[in-house]
Amino acid sequence: MPASTEASTRVGAASPVSAPEAPEAPAAPDSRMAPGGPGYRRMSFALFLAGVATFALLYSTQALLPLISGEFGVAASEASWTVAAATGGLALFVLPMSALSERFGRRTVMTASLAVAVTVGLLVPFAPSLPVLVALRAVQGAALAGLPASATAYLAEEVRPKALVTAIGLFVAGNSVGGMSGRVITGWVAQEWGWRVAVGVIGAIAVACAVAFRLLLPAPTHFTAGSLRPRVLLGTVRAHLSNPLLCRLYAIGALFMTVFGGVYTVIGYRLTEAPFSLPQGIIGSIFLVYLVGTVSASTAGRLVGRLGRRGALYAAGGTTATGLVLSLAGSLPLVLLGLVLITGGFFAGHAVASSAVSKTATHGRAQASALYQSAYYIGSSAGSTVGALAFHAGGWAGTVTVGLLAVLGVVSITVLGTRAARAQQRLATA
Repeated sequence: MPASTEASTRVGAASPVSAPEAPEAPAAPDSRMAPGGPGYRRMSFALFLAGVATFALLYSTQALLPLISGEFGVAASEASWTVAAATGGLALFVLPMSALSERFGRRTVMTASLAVAVTVGLLVPFAPSLPVLVALRAVQGAALAGLPASATAYLAEEVRPKALVTAIGLFVAGNSVGGMSGRVITGWVAQEWGWRVAVGVIGAIAVACAVAFRLLLPAPTHFTAGSLRPRVLLGTVRAHLSNPLLCRLYAIGALFMTVFGGVYTVIGYRLTEAPFSLPQGIIGSIFLVYLVGTVSASTAGRLVGRLGRRGALYAAGGTTATGLVLSLAGSLPLVLLGLVLITGGFFAGHAVASSAVSKTATHGRAQASALYQSAYYIGSSAGSTVGALAFHAGGWAGTVTVGLLAVLGVVSITVLGTRAARAQQRLATA
């Protein structure tokens, strides 16, 4: 055998020719919705309308509390239960409704919730007494519980992660528009025809929003049905409550809403008294400052991009506290500026915290969002009740004190989160 052949044989034996590597399969394109993509505008507008209907119905009596107090002969702290009962009903039922959405689908639960809520909304104007009115409002709040958690879970599943904060911000912006338009409309209508006609008009508007929502919202394509077994649900809830970051976000949402609920439950009483003595229609128009919340909520994504989540929460808390202090002034322009800052800070903080919950939860997103919404509306009920009691005891300064204590809680929790994050970074680099 020639030497060359032998050498060639040895090389071939020692170094077998390997098969060519198969080319890597290209990553599957993300089929979830994104700005500019198919269905995104319809989805955004549909959930915007759902947000409008939710807040318009939920707080339909808030601007009318002085009139309700007058008709039934009750104090502010008693009339405020027409707000607290609705938000309390939502807080109690948001977790069970989120479980139903895991089994039957987000769109189905949201549609059913709106249908029941608007039906009750058409009955509210005929309440013969304050206890009946409070009971109807509690049922309405329980029905609306199917909206917030299901909507954020729908967005987390159907929208690309980079667009999630913006999408949730638009839903929150719908909340602010609903809260604003409901209060403005009820203020002027009630001035001419009374509070009963005013809440009836809100009910009719909510019906239109509910119909448009159902026609516009795209069918979900990334939903996977879960289990309704109580053990599975409790396990998911326990896992979320054992997550320190989620618990901090829940507390932040509750404290922000304590400020907001207290301020807007009592502000009507303050503005009807001296030195302002404003008529009901003008008081309703004060709620146009909700437009600031629409802007701040929809731009929360950019704020997080610049300052980070914790930086955005510090900014929101500082803005809210500044507004509370300004609202103590005896000048109407300064009070209005204070309300602008309170509203802008609250909606920014709420959008940042609620979107962080959706990003943090890796499973059971509906339950994670439901726990946030439950804490959020417990804060609203607490703010409405405690804010009214503080107003009765110490005037507007008492309500502001409650708000400042709540903001201090937000800042303290955010500081704890910052320290926890730094400690985690040190451990990771050690």
